[in-house]
Amino acid sequence: MELAGFEIVAIIVLSLVAGAINTIAGGGSNLVVPTLMIFGMPPEVANATNRVGIWIESVVAVSEFRRHKKLETFDLKAILIPIGIGGLFGALVAAFAPSDILKPLLIGTMLTMSCVVLVRPAVISPPSGTQILAMKDTPVAWLGLFIAGFYGGFVQAGVGFLLLAALAGTLKYDMVRANALKLVCTLAFTTVSLVIFIWQDQVDWQIGLILSVGYVAGAFIGVKMAVFADPHLLRWIVFGATVLAGGAALFTS
Repeated sequence: MELAGFEIVAIIVLSLVAGAINTIAGGGSNLVVPTLMIFGMPPEVANATNRVGIWIESVVAVSEFRRHKKLETFDLKAILIPIGIGGLFGALVAAFAPSDILKPLLIGTMLTMSCVVLVRPAVISPPSGTQILAMKDTPVAWLGLFIAGFYGGFVQAGVGFLLLAALAGTLKYDMVRANALKLVCTLAFTTVSLVIFIWQDQVDWQIGLILSVGYVAGAFIGVKMAVFADPHLLRWIVFGATVLAGGAALFTS
């Protein structure tokens, strides 16, 4: 797909904002995927191409959280098992779903996830000082992480909220460490899903690398802001942008 100069600039700026939002909480792909569709990219290609930037962003953000000693790894292997399995199944569904079905599902899921975060913010914010729980003692976390992995492999947009709900809501990680683990999980299922999408030849590499420029810059900014972000304000920003971008994409051929 060929893009005009202003469209390339718009994608870089938007992916920078999205990268910061993804790192701080989640939902950045709510802005990018509908915009790619507005610019004329088929929904399955937009969904797949966005993963290139997400993968590179995740590598950078995880490295930054680890450098700041905010990445908790004691139970990481157990966390990644349901994430990886769910991501594989989700990506297979997305790769073979018909375009006319995938587009409304993508946008409808984005809007639904944004509404959940606005209405039930407590699901991603446990009280401070709460003791972290182990995966072996929390069966509901396995289900939550499998669902998050499936959703992430399928659509990606808004998956950060599901991951925070599982990591902070069920396993009781604080928001900073939950965000760091969320990005490790994102890297895991994005790796699986990207392999599936490459196999199906659904990735536009030129646009994917353009997205990566903004996503990486946003990741550096997001890690620095993670501790200081106002989650309430961020939820309203993400929700408003999702309504506008998702609504425009829904009515764009």
